[in-house]
Amino acid sequence: MSNDAAHANHVYESANRSSAAASSPIVASWRRCMTMHHLTPEENRKPIFLSEAEFRRARDEASALLAESTDEIDRIFSTVGRAGCCLLLTDAKGVALERRGAAGDDDDFRKAGLWSGALWSEASVGTNGIGTALADERPAVVYRDQHFFSSNINLSCTTAPIRDHRGQVTGALDISTCRDDINELTFSMVTQTVRDAAQRIEGNLFRRAFPGARILIVPPGQSTMLSLLAVDQDDIILGATRAARLALRLDDARIAQGIPASDALKEERHDKGSDLMEAERAALRRVLARTNGNVTQASELLGISRATLHRKMKKLSVH
Repeated sequence: MSNDAAHANHVYESANRSSAAASSPIVASWRRCMTMHHLTPEENRKPIFLSEAEFRRARDEASALLAESTDEIDRIFSTVGRAGCCLLLTDAKGVALERRGAAGDDDDFRKAGLWSGALWSEASVGTNGIGTALADERPAVVYRDQHFFSSNINLSCTTAPIRDHRGQVTGALDISTCRDDINELTFSMVTQTVRDAAQRIEGNLFRRAFPGARILIVPPGQSTMLSLLAVDQDDIILGATRAARLALRLDDARIAQGIPASDALKEERHDKGSDLMEAERAALRRVLARTNGNVTQASELLGISRATLHRKMKKLSVH
């Protein structure tokens, strides 16, 4: 029996066992490919390519993602490009918008479909790093014969989804290789590189969405996901990353209502004063900080007398 036929038989047997699908995300993906997308593993299928007009439109729609990813893609490629790896940045549908690869590997990557304009969704090419990460909305590693199609078992892919400022998946970052001498241990190091870079891109997208806002880091707890809040000058939350939404039980409706960050974070107040007193204390401290503690200058900036300022400082315990 050929390797391709043996692989196809293994996929069929595994996908038809519900217990295997429940315990393995790879087998669960194989099952989706068969039942939802009506694919068969023995097909010799490569990803389809968008037309030039479709590709331009996809890039235009993902302009923010492209702008905030370029530096990260270049930085990663400078470290893994010589190891025979290809980088792909895709949109939420799995369309490869941008790629990096060494010229000497281009023929192999082009034949495999690891090229700009290719569609790497599960529905298009079965289980693969990009399509499976987007379908599951979590990082995925698909190593060689874990791919659905027998024609793709020479590939190894590691992919991390990228979320936008509302926590929705907006794309994916992938590193793939056609080399047969790479082992799973080595590839695991590449996997962490991809996940870290995806989080930095998410941070870039989040800051881009809230220019001028203060960005707060939410204590991560047990999560390694990027947990940020965007807060306006009045301490009202403007936005939150996916991890922050989960940690603080926030959604679009609650954010739209206007929630003070201090309330969401359950910060302890240093006294039991009113919100107005807290705001006045904060204002005094800011002005005094700007004047390096010079009370005369601070009173002039506030438009009150030195005596009035001293009384307020005493009342509010500002030193």
